[in-house]
This record gives sequence, C-alpha cells and structure tokens, in this order.
Amino acid sequence: MGLFSFIKSAGKKLGIGGDDDTPDAEAVKKELASHDLGTEKVEVTVVDDKVVLKGTVKDQSAFEKAVIAVGNTLGISKVEAGDLKIAETLEAAPVAPKEPVFYTVKKGDNLWKIAEAHYGKANGAKHTVIFEANKPMLTHPDKIYPGQVLRIPDLAD
Repeated sequence: MGLFSFIKSAGKKLGIGGDDDTPDAEAVKKELASHDLGTEKVEVTVVDDKVVLKGTVKDQSAFEKAVIAVGNTLGISKVEAGDLKIAETLEAAPVAPKEPVFYTVKKGDNLWKIAEAHYGKANGAKHTVIFEANKPMLTHPDKIYPGQVLRIPDLAD
C-alpha cells in the first residue's frame, strides 16, 4: 500500500501549461488545500508525473480524500502516500492508514451502478454514500467522468 495509480490524461487541469504538462508541487499543494480536508501538515512534492505526500492527516477519510484530490489532476499518474499517516489523537503517535478502496470511473458509469457493483445489486440507493464520501471533490452526483478515481467507503463507516 502507499502507491496509487491514476489516469494521467484525465482530471482537473492546474496551472497554465499545455494539456500534458505535469503541475508543480505548489499548484498541487494549493489544490489540496482548497478542499479543506485537514491536510495542513502534509508536504507535497512532484517527481515527474508522481505526487509524493508526506506528513499527517486527521483521519482515514482525509487520507483517502487527499490521495484522490491530487491524483485526479491532469498530468498525474501516481500518488505515493506511504509516508502519509493518520493522527488518531493528540496523545497517540500517528498510525498507518487502512487500505482504501478506490474505483476508476468508466464510460457509461453512474453512482447508482457503482454502488450496486460494490455493495450488491439491491444497494444502488447507497450511491449517496459514495457521493458524500467524495465531497468536496464531487459537487454533484451526475458530474463524474471516465478516468476519475472515487473512494468507495465501507458501509460500516
């Protein structure tokens, strides 16, 4: 765990370069901060088309959202988060995150179909759980696109 793959040619364009330009670390850090996920203690570096995240986040949800927030960026093909930890409490030392479940959107997908695929045929109505788990990166349930990576939360969470 710790290295996540994304589609380099899909995602939000940062900066003013050409379509295949990889954004710089400052632009990626600014994009991450714009989502207000509790990632103030996260360092961002960009090596070729890979973003490296180091530091601590407040919880598992912030870990997963940080990975997809920077991974769903045009020009980024990988996110390395092996040194990104979760600050459980002020007294305890940071802990390693659980293995997240991510899904790459395909042509023809919608959140209902994705929910049925992950939670079972009778659970398409759980699409709202997926939508809520991907806020603020998702602003509307119908605004997903092929190549976008979504986090799929456990229904027990």
